[in-house]
Amino acid sequence: MTSTGLGGFTLGTGRRKTAIARVRIKPGSGEFIVNKKKFDEYFPTIDMRNLAKGPLVASEAVEKWDVFVRVHGGGPLGQAGAVRLGIARALIGADDALEEALRGGGFLTRDPRMKERKKYGQRGARRKFQFSKR
Repeated sequence: MTSTGLGGFTLGTGRRKTAIARVRIKPGSGEFIVNKKKFDEYFPTIDMRNLAKGPLVASEAVEKWDVFVRVHGGGPLGQAGAVRLGIARALIGADDALEEALRGGGFLTRDPRMKERKKYGQRGARRKFQFSKR
Protein backbone atom coordinates (compact mmCIF):
# COMPACT_ATOMS: atom_id res chain seq x y z
CA MET A 1 0.00 0.00 0.00
CA THR A 2 2.36 2.70 1.19
CA SER A 3 6.10 2.78 1.49
CA THR A 4 8.93 5.25 1.48
CA GLY A 5 10.83 5.00 -1.77
CA LEU A 6 14.02 6.53 -3.08
CA GLY A 7 14.47 10.27 -3.17
CA GLY A 8 12.38 10.94 -0.05
CA PHE A 9 9.09 10.09 -1.74
CA THR A 10 6.23 8.39 0.06
CA LEU A 11 4.09 6.16 -2.14
CA GLY A 12 0.36 5.45 -2.12
CA THR A 13 -1.94 3.55 -4.47
CA GLY A 14 -5.58 4.44 -4.98
CA ARG A 15 -8.30 2.65 -6.94
CA ARG A 16 -11.86 3.60 -7.90
CA LYS A 17 -13.99 1.67 -10.43
CA THR A 18 -11.41 0.80 -13.09
CA ALA A 19 -9.05 3.74 -12.42
CA ILE A 20 -5.70 3.19 -10.74
CA ALA A 21 -3.59 6.05 -9.36
CA ARG A 22 0.04 5.78 -8.28
CA VAL A 23 0.80 8.71 -5.98
CA ARG A 24 4.21 9.97 -4.84
CA ILE A 25 4.48 12.75 -2.29
CA LYS A 26 7.45 14.55 -0.77
CA PRO A 27 7.79 17.61 1.44
CA GLY A 28 7.72 20.74 -0.68
CA SER A 29 5.85 23.86 -1.70
CA GLY A 30 2.49 22.46 -2.87
CA GLU A 31 3.25 21.49 -6.48
CA PHE A 32 0.61 19.10 -7.89
CA ILE A 33 1.30 17.21 -11.14
CA VAL A 34 -1.05 14.61 -12.68
CA ASN A 35 0.21 12.64 -15.72
CA LYS A 36 2.83 15.32 -16.44
CA LYS A 37 0.17 18.05 -16.54
CA LYS A 38 -0.72 20.70 -14.01
CA PHE A 39 -3.50 19.71 -11.62
CA ASP A 40 -5.92 22.37 -12.91
CA GLU A 41 -5.40 21.28 -16.53
CA TYR A 42 -5.96 17.60 -15.83
CA PHE A 43 -9.07 18.00 -13.66
CA PRO A 44 -11.10 20.76 -15.38
CA THR A 45 -14.07 21.02 -13.00
CA ILE A 46 -14.07 22.31 -9.44
CA ASP A 47 -15.90 19.19 -8.18
CA MET A 48 -13.13 16.91 -9.44
CA ARG A 49 -10.44 19.18 -7.98
CA ASN A 50 -12.13 19.27 -4.58
CA LEU A 51 -12.57 15.49 -4.63
CA ALA A 52 -8.92 14.84 -5.45
CA LYS A 53 -7.49 17.44 -3.03
CA GLY A 54 -9.79 16.45 -0.16
CA PRO A 55 -7.19 14.59 1.94
CA LEU A 56 -4.70 17.46 1.69
CA VAL A 57 -7.34 19.99 2.76
CA ALA A 58 -8.54 17.79 5.65
CA SER A 59 -5.00 17.34 6.97
CA GLU A 60 -4.22 21.06 6.40
CA ALA A 61 -1.19 20.11 4.29
CA VAL A 62 -1.96 21.63 0.86
CA GLU A 63 1.18 23.81 0.80
CA LYS A 64 3.42 21.31 2.64
CA TRP A 65 3.62 18.50 0.07
CA ASP A 66 4.57 18.16 -3.58
CA VAL A 67 2.28 15.57 -5.19
CA PHE A 68 3.09 13.59 -8.35
CA VAL A 69 0.42 11.26 -9.73
CA ARG A 70 0.28 8.72 -12.55
CA VAL A 71 -3.32 7.67 -13.17
CA HIS A 72 -4.88 5.51 -15.87
CA GLY A 73 -8.14 3.70 -16.59
CA GLY A 74 -11.71 4.73 -15.93
CA GLY A 75 -13.21 8.14 -16.49
CA PRO A 76 -12.35 11.56 -15.06
CA LEU A 77 -14.46 11.20 -11.91
CA GLY A 78 -13.19 7.69 -11.18
CA GLN A 79 -9.65 8.93 -11.63
CA ALA A 80 -10.27 11.79 -9.20
CA GLY A 81 -11.56 9.26 -6.64
CA ALA A 82 -8.49 7.07 -7.17
CA VAL A 83 -6.18 10.06 -6.69
CA ARG A 84 -8.03 10.92 -3.47
CA LEU A 85 -7.44 7.47 -1.97
CA GLY A 86 -3.82 7.39 -3.15
CA ILE A 87 -3.05 10.75 -1.56
CA ALA A 88 -4.68 9.72 1.72
CA ARG A 89 -2.65 6.49 1.85
CA ALA A 90 0.58 8.30 1.02
CA LEU A 91 -0.05 10.92 3.73
CA ILE A 92 -0.53 8.15 6.30
CA GLY A 93 2.70 6.54 5.16
CA ALA A 94 4.49 9.84 5.70
CA ASP A 95 2.84 10.80 9.00
CA ASP A 96 0.83 8.37 11.13
CA ALA A 97 -0.63 11.24 13.18
CA LEU A 98 -2.85 12.20 10.23
CA GLU A 99 -4.73 8.90 10.25
CA GLU A 100 -7.45 10.02 12.66
CA ALA A 101 -8.32 13.12 10.62
CA LEU A 102 -8.29 11.22 7.32
CA ARG A 103 -10.27 8.26 8.59
CA GLY A 104 -12.82 10.56 10.21
CA GLY A 105 -13.31 12.34 6.89
CA GLY A 106 -13.83 9.04 5.07
CA PHE A 107 -10.73 9.41 2.89
CA LEU A 108 -9.32 5.95 3.65
CA THR A 109 -12.41 4.00 2.59
CA ARG A 110 -12.07 2.25 -0.77
CA ASP A 111 -15.32 2.58 -2.71
CA PRO A 112 -15.97 -1.03 -3.82
CA ARG A 113 -18.67 -0.30 -6.41
CA MET A 114 -17.75 -1.67 -9.82
CA LYS A 115 -19.59 -2.12 -13.10
CA GLU A 116 -21.47 -5.42 -13.12
CA ARG A 117 -20.36 -7.86 -15.78
CA LYS A 118 -22.54 -8.85 -18.72
CA LYS A 119 -23.98 -12.36 -18.43
CA TYR A 120 -24.28 -14.79 -21.34
CA GLY A 121 -27.76 -15.19 -22.79
CA GLN A 122 -28.63 -11.61 -21.83
CA ARG A 123 -28.36 -8.24 -23.48
CA GLY A 124 -26.49 -6.63 -20.60
CA ALA A 125 -25.70 -7.15 -16.94
CA ARG A 126 -29.39 -7.44 -16.02
CA ARG A 127 -31.28 -6.50 -19.19
CA LYS A 128 -32.80 -9.49 -20.96
CA PHE A 129 -33.61 -9.93 -24.62
CA GLN A 130 -37.20 -9.06 -25.50
CA PHE A 131 -39.53 -12.02 -24.94
CA SER A 132 -41.85 -13.03 -27.76
CA LYS A 133 -44.64 -15.47 -27.01
CA ARG A 134 -45.41 -16.12 -30.71
